[in-house]
Formats: sequence, C-alpha cells, structure tokens
Amino acid sequence: MSYEYKVVPAPVRGLKTKGVKSAEDRFAYALQTAMNNLAAEGWEYLRADTLPCEQREGFMSKTTVYQNMLVFRRGKVPATAARGVSQPSVATSHPPASDAPMVEKKLVATRNPKANPDQEAPDTDKNSGPSSEVAAE
Repeated sequence: MSYEYKVVPAPVRGLKTKGVKSAEDRFAYALQTAMNNLAAEGWEYLRADTLPCEQREGFMSKTTVYQNMLVFRRGKVPATAARGVSQPSVATSHPPASDAPMVEKKLVATRNPKANPDQEAPDTDKNSGPSSEVAAE
C-alpha cells in the first residue's frame, strides 16, 4: 500500500479552554486539537520532527532556526476510485456482448432515421402525425 504524507507546523502557543490552567496543559490541548482535526480527515499521526530552516536576518545575513513539524500519513486512494470509476463486481448481470451492437444500432436508428438507409424517414407534416406506413412497421 502506498501513502501520502502531510507535514504541518506544530503549534507554538497553547489554546485557552475551560478547565485548562497551566501553560503545559494549554500547549498539550493545542497539540491534541491539531492532531484530532487532521485525524477527522483521515490522517494518521506518525511523528514530530525538529528540522533546520534557513531564514533571512536583516538585509544581507541569514540564520538557521529550527521548526517543529508534525508528520501525518494516510493511505493513497487508487486512481480509479479517485476519478469516481467503480470497479466492476464479479457477479454483474450485463447482456451478452453479442446483443450490444444490436441495441446500439436501434438507438442510432431511433434518434436519426436517416442513419439506417433501409428504413424510410417518417412523414412529419405539421398538421398530422407520422404516416400510417411508418406506424405499421
């Protein structure tokens, strides 16, 4: 099975909520909220990483800071399921393949009477319906 990954910055501040008083508890609550929100979307938490990131400091100098990142993954959806194409099941009831061209030919003949040269086009006068010759067929 293949996976797709999502990396998000870890919270840097805690969230206030009822019953949570200390800074550590608020931070844990912020982390828990972020993880639960992504889990609701199908992401599985893997790990937290601290990674270096080069940033500009001032006009010409650069400095390295360390970013805390949360790594999540979820199983990749097969390409056919992502496009909405359903896989045919084993026990399906389709008409035999030999009937398919015949059905298709009838649809074409019904939509466009001139598509079948053996069939005569119905007489379509504004004041009357199709001629009796065509209706008898």
